[in-house]
Amino acid sequence: MTTDQNMMYMYVGSYTDTHNQQGIGLYAFDRQYGEIKLVEAYTDLPNASFLTINQARTKLYAVSETEEYNGLAGGSAAAYDIEEGTGRLKKLNRQPTHGSAPCYVSLEGRSRRAYVANYTSGSVTVFPIEADGKLGEHSQLLQHEGALGPHAERQEAPHAHSIVPSPDNRFAVSADLGIDRLVIYAIAESGDLVPHGEAVLTPGAGPRHFVYSADNRFLYAVGELDCTVTAMQVDADAGELTAFQRISTLPEGYSGENTCADIHLSRDGRYVYVSNRGHDSIAVYAADRQRGTLSLVQLQATLGRTPRNFALSPQGDYLLAANQASNSITVFRVDAETGKLEATEQTAAVSMPVCIQFL
Repeated sequence: MTTDQNMMYMYVGSYTDTHNQQGIGLYAFDRQYGEIKLVEAYTDLPNASFLTINQARTKLYAVSETEEYNGLAGGSAAAYDIEEGTGRLKKLNRQPTHGSAPCYVSLEGRSRRAYVANYTSGSVTVFPIEADGKLGEHSQLLQHEGALGPHAERQEAPHAHSIVPSPDNRFAVSADLGIDRLVIYAIAESGDLVPHGEAVLTPGAGPRHFVYSADNRFLYAVGELDCTVTAMQVDADAGELTAFQRISTLPEGYSGENTCADIHLSRDGRYVYVSNRGHDSIAVYAADRQRGTLSLVQLQATLGRTPRNFALSPQGDYLLAANQASNSITVFRVDAETGKLEATEQTAAVSMPVCIQFL
């Protein structure tokens, strides 16, 4: 949604503490100059670690990454109405996730269900979406199980880190960092999830986020712990994933600490972007749209620390990196031909930003 040709709205989710109560911020982004300005701050949802918007651009859903909510163990998810023309939010309701530290929320293709990944408890919560956009009481709580990965400190239990429906809305996949698996669910007619299968990644990969190619032929999964991207063939009919390439997100010889975080695909499907935390960079890959293979074309410093999340503008001409540890969002131009990033002089001060969603 735009206010004029160059101005558009975006939402930023942040971790909160005693010094910063802004869980969600509404910002205006100026495409002409790359400037970011705060429009309205919302303090009603602590640790708003992930946000998503429905296809009609009328509702926003967010998770509150906590261990307890209203006396119940686990976090919560909230629904908001988006005011047309202004982007302002009005909370509709909030529901407990019955799982600890929810860190991701997505919507089933026809917006009948919201899917939430609970990191600490390694589970997925399914919420019916009511006619007015509110979240109903949860219809499912699905616990992940499986052999744990080799990283004793980080893979001591299942850790669901994301869940995303396939482009054809037949399956939903949840990346579980603790068990090195992509857990595959079939989507029932109601929108609820039916356990279907799994794809096992390299031990110690710690899968976190992933993205489908637009034609649903390939899936690219980022390993948080081993700092790789795994390219996978999608069998859309069988609901199966088969890995065929694994590529590093780091420069050769790099020996510092690093964990990967977010991954996105360019609008034209030609480039894949991944964030490194520690190396503090965005890895840019060219994607072969016929074979699905990736080749590294650039490592661009994010000019801030710990880029947990980033977003491409809807037009694909900018990339905004949310640098959690340096309390900043940095703006980069995207070269449409090469996919490469170019730093601008634009940086916005935002406390602990961890999710960006354009309206």
